[in-house]
Amino acid sequence: MIEITDLQKIGIGLAGFGISFLFLGMLLLFDKGLLAIGNILFISGLGCVIGVERTLRFFFQRHKVKGTTAFFGGIVIVLLGWPIIGMIIESYGFFALFSGFFPVAINFLGRVPVLGTLLNLPFMQKIVQKLGGDGNRTTV
Repeated sequence: MIEITDLQKIGIGLAGFGISFLFLGMLLLFDKGLLAIGNILFISGLGCVIGVERTLRFFFQRHKVKGTTAFFGGIVIVLLGWPIIGMIIESYGFFALFSGFFPVAINFLGRVPVLGTLLNLPFMQKIVQKLGGDGNRTTV
């Protein structure tokens, strides 16, 4: 079993609060204060979970420059006071950076009892296959 350190537990909490603040900020008509707090909490939580060095290595890989620029540029635009434009740019950067994790996440969610049956519904299968990619490639 994988040991989770106290710092990683704190990081999971910070990232979870960050995602919650981002969701709440979008729900409350793109409140720039909540979006800024959510961005800061999410990035600091990610740094606590995987470590500062690995976080920097993840964001600053050569093939992820476009996604990193869009993600951090969107955060800066949100902090400057244009939350809708900043979140659109930040969302593009998020999908560019984390698109490699989507097949693994979709494969995992397909194995969860209730979510698996929902994802296997006929109208959902097309979306799941498009997001998840080749199902045989993501199995371990």
